[in-house]
Amino acid sequence: MMKMMIQARKRFSQNFLHDQGIIKQIIDAVDAASRTHVVEIGPGRGALTLTLLQQAQVFSAIEIDRDLIELLKPHFQNSATLIESDVLKFDFAHLTPTPLTVIGNLPYNISTPILFHLLKFKKIIDSMFFMLQKEVVLRMAASPGSKEYGRLSVMVQYVCEVDPLFLVPPSAFEPAPQVESMVVRLKPYKKSPYGEIADFTKFANIVQHAFGQRRKTLRNALKALDVIIPEALTSKRAGELSVDDFVNLANAN
Repeated sequence: MMKMMIQARKRFSQNFLHDQGIIKQIIDAVDAASRTHVVEIGPGRGALTLTLLQQAQVFSAIEIDRDLIELLKPHFQNSATLIESDVLKFDFAHLTPTPLTVIGNLPYNISTPILFHLLKFKKIIDSMFFMLQKEVVLRMAASPGSKEYGRLSVMVQYVCEVDPLFLVPPSAFEPAPQVESMVVRLKPYKKSPYGEIADFTKFANIVQHAFGQRRKTLRNALKALDVIIPEALTSKRAGELSVDDFVNLANAN
């Protein structure tokens, strides 16, 4: 077993999972033995890593903390790879074989940028299992008209099926965070139920601008963009639009 002497670092927003019951629930949900290639983001002290190393056919872990890399390194051999990298700069297309199953207890301060980064690689990812702040999971799964519904909801729901799995209390971590956590499964669609988008960058820009000024009507929020807005939507606000509405907006221009 690994010695657990390394302290959590605030600059990496580290909270180490130690609750064995929660660890088992995550391991059971991932079902690593049935996956082609399991990739763990931020393995930390190895709470999930040791079991995944035993179960996964091919396993990779991405870690930025050099002290943790030294702690983990002796356990990586054969078909397992330990990568020192900032996940926000890492090119997942370099990993083989595919498809990838990506898991991780994501740093809460950069969880949304990590999610947006991973969406770029949706074609080579079959599933993602993440521990996130509960509020982030509720935002990803939110419906139009709710206070949680926003840019993250639209972007994630267009690409993935969102399945919140279970709550995780602060006591499951060391140090204990100030918020509740939740494990979520994201499964990228092979073909989005919302249809194809001719220009995904335009779609992303429309969603970003609309929610960037969510109290304004679309007519005003999208004024800076060259967007033709159907008359039925001009007086609506971003939070009232469905994912389908945003797809139609992007494709109509």
